[in-house]
Amino acid sequence: MRNKYFSLLLLTFILVAQNAFSQSESPYQTSFKKDAPLIVAGVGLSYLGVTLIKNKKELTLAEVAAKSKDDVFFMDRFSAGNFSDQADKDSYIPFYGSFAVAPIVALIAKNQRSHYGQISVMFIETMSAAAASFTLAAGLVQRSRPLVYNTSLPIADRTDKDAQRSFFAGHTTATAAATFFAAKVFSDFNPDSKLKPYVWAAAAAVPTVVAYQRLRAGKHFLSDNILGFAIGAGAGILIPQLHKKTNQTGLSVNPVMGLNYQGMGMTYKFSK
Repeated sequence: MRNKYFSLLLLTFILVAQNAFSQSESPYQTSFKKDAPLIVAGVGLSYLGVTLIKNKKELTLAEVAAKSKDDVFFMDRFSAGNFSDQADKDSYIPFYGSFAVAPIVALIAKNQRSHYGQISVMFIETMSAAAASFTLAAGLVQRSRPLVYNTSLPIADRTDKDAQRSFFAGHTTATAAATFFAAKVFSDFNPDSKLKPYVWAAAAAVPTVVAYQRLRAGKHFLSDNILGFAIGAGAGILIPQLHKKTNQTGLSVNPVMGLNYQGMGMTYKFSK
C-alpha cells in the first residue's frame, strides 16, 4: 500500500510541475504541499472503507425472514423488492463513461489542454473524496439493499454481505462527482460560453440515469440515490471552487489525524 501512496505522490508532483509555468492563464491554483496530502488521505480513507465493506457480516436466515417492506422508510417503500440484473449491467455504461468526460474535454478544449496536469490533480482529488465518502458509509452503515426484500430471489443472494450496503449509492455518487466536476471546470474556463446551460443539464442527466438504473436493479433506495447525487455533485463543484484563484469563500479542506482517528476537515475563515 505504501508503494501506491508513493506513486500517487510522485504522480501529483509531476502533474503539478507540468503546469508550473502556465498557471497564470488558469483560473485554478494547485499546490503539491496541499493537494498531495489530500489525495493520499482520500485514497487511504477509501481503502479503509473498502476494508470495512469486506468485513461486513452476512444476514442470518432469521434476520432475512424478519424483513418487512412495512419497516422501510415511507419514501423508499415503493422500491423494496426491486430486482433487475439487466438494469444493474446497464448502469455501468454511463457510470464508466462519466469518468472519461473530464479528461477527454480537457484534451479537446485548447484552453484546458495546457493545464491538463492541473485539472488531473483536481479530478483525482475529487474522485478520491467521493470514493472515501461512500465506501466509509457503506462499510459503517448496515442497510439492506431493496433486493433483500424480494422473496423470489435465492436466499444466498438476500443474505450476502454485499446486499447489506445500500447506504448510500456509490455509483451515483461517483458519476455525479465526475460529471459535475467536468461541468464546473468547463464553466470556469469558459465563463461566457452559451453552452453552459447544456453542459450543466448533461452533468445532472447522466448521474440521474445511473440512479434510475440502480433503483430498478434493486441495489439502492431512492434516498440512497438522492444523497449520493448530492454528495457527488457537491464534491465535483466544491473541490475546483476551492482551487480557484478568485475563491473568496473562506473555506479550506485539509487532512486531519489524531491518535484514534484520521480523515479530512473543513475550515472556514471569517473575514474582518
